[in-house]
Amino acid sequence: MANNTAPDPAQLAKQWQDIMTRSHKMLADFMAKQDHEQFSVLDPNMIAQLMQEWTKKLLANPQRAFEIQMAFWQDAANLWKRSLEHWTLQANVPPVAESAPGDKRFKDETWAQHALFDFIKQSYLLLANHALGAVDKTDGLDAHTRKKVAFYVRQFVDAMSPTNFAATNPQVLKETIATNGENLINGLQQLLEDLERGGGRLATRMTDLAAFNLGENIATTPGKVIYQNELMQLIQYAPSTDKVFQRPLLVIPPWINKFYILDLKPKNSLIKWAVDQGHTVFVISWVNPDESLHGKHFEDYLQAGPLAALDAIYEATGEKEVKAMAYCIGGTLLAATLAQMAAKKDNRIKAATFMTTLMDFSDIGELEVFVDEEQIARLEAYMNKKGYLEGHQMAEVFNLLRENDLIWSFVINNYLLGREPMAFDLLYWNSDSTRMPATMHSFYLRNMYLYNRLREPGGITLNGVPIDLRKIKTPAYWISTREDHIAPWKTTYLGTRLLAGPKRFVLGGSGHIAGIVNPPTANKYGYMTNEVICETADQWLAEAKPNEGSWWLDWAEWVKPYNGKLVAARQPGVGGVSALEDAPGSYVKVRLI
Repeated sequence: MANNTAPDPAQLAKQWQDIMTRSHKMLADFMAKQDHEQFSVLDPNMIAQLMQEWTKKLLANPQRAFEIQMAFWQDAANLWKRSLEHWTLQANVPPVAESAPGDKRFKDETWAQHALFDFIKQSYLLLANHALGAVDKTDGLDAHTRKKVAFYVRQFVDAMSPTNFAATNPQVLKETIATNGENLINGLQQLLEDLERGGGRLATRMTDLAAFNLGENIATTPGKVIYQNELMQLIQYAPSTDKVFQRPLLVIPPWINKFYILDLKPKNSLIKWAVDQGHTVFVISWVNPDESLHGKHFEDYLQAGPLAALDAIYEATGEKEVKAMAYCIGGTLLAATLAQMAAKKDNRIKAATFMTTLMDFSDIGELEVFVDEEQIARLEAYMNKKGYLEGHQMAEVFNLLRENDLIWSFVINNYLLGREPMAFDLLYWNSDSTRMPATMHSFYLRNMYLYNRLREPGGITLNGVPIDLRKIKTPAYWISTREDHIAPWKTTYLGTRLLAGPKRFVLGGSGHIAGIVNPPTANKYGYMTNEVICETADQWLAEAKPNEGSWWLDWAEWVKPYNGKLVAARQPGVGGVSALEDAPGSYVKVRLI
């Protein structure tokens, strides 16, 4: 609704004075920090060299460059012709360029109904499509360089979208007229607040950070911390049933983010759901490390994580045998743990579940653009000085994989429309980033992503034990997701070819997070199953059958033979260990910004 009241000049002056005062302070702080080394995963020098190499390769074939240029001008001429027909004859003519399926940027009806904005949109899409197409058509680029060039060209064209500028976004223009420009002032205020909160780095809010408090309205499943060491706290959750399965369930989350992705709200909490099914659930809550833990190795996470948790579970329940469920890098750690245990004839883990887990890193999707010797060496030099990789630097990588959803949509909402971000539990968790210890992260990047050694028998050695995944005979369940951009499902499927025990692979809908946090009550996404582990992922999918609902129910059926008998419910902190504090514990509450 339009606001016909003229803005108060005194109030405007006060707002601008506040903005200018804060801007001067921000500039002074920024300049003061230039004496200190700044680091970003986006290396301007590397990107410039990539663009130069691309241009050189493109111009090395004048005929191909001419063909690319002529194709663009032909489409541009068609766009002019089509637009003139639209303007002068009011003709309903087909578009020259259209948005990709799922592109939400141009959903405002003005982009289609208004001739000028339709022309702006199609001009942009035409240029973007030809720029990206030119990368594919350039001869002489090796596969890795081509992927990097295509990635950064996409970042550039997405950044230049007309939706990201006030003057060319009809939704912003309408809001500016309706509010007499207050949206832009509010947006500038939010921009300054985000710069201040980030200490001179733009820390764009994705959600209302004040709307959630851990243990109060998020991560609320009742439990106790019953063990801790310098790398993790172990939480035992309180039972909700009179009887529980004899074998406890150990959950190993990733340490790249925090465990409460599995315990957001009661209605979508995998942890609470498992408790309600009769499992005695133990969850590792990893520490958010500082420089004092810079020397911690991947094998330290193995020893102080799953293995220490097994000992603590025995002390708490008297049960040596457990089921284990692990997520993302937690699953990679579980695989390495099982291999070390197999070498030592330790069979305490009777069933293993791998959620979106990579064991063979031969195809890591778009993350490959960040993985090469030059970039890892640059990252290591920074981490060796700092002691760790900052959480926001890891988040920057993942946000760039979905830049329109995780970067530009918030630029538009917060800074151009001047709106406060909504309260959304998933985005609160996504903003709650964690650091990576230097030694561990270097080992992980080199041995998994760069050299892909985990899949090779004895390719890596942990705690003096050569790791061979082929010696793992533990029954295993894989759940991967079809749209996962972090752990591509066809690559996770390769893990089924490595382990030797009974195996089941399930493919859920949606992506890395939503496809896993998919409770039965939501009745969304569905999942694919195949009773046979085929030679290839494509063959598995061709023979798989669709199922409605949540994979959680399929997992519940699969794990039944490994649950053990029903026993009396176990309360946390009343066995051989004492309760240290209430769940979700103190480690998880260390928030960086």
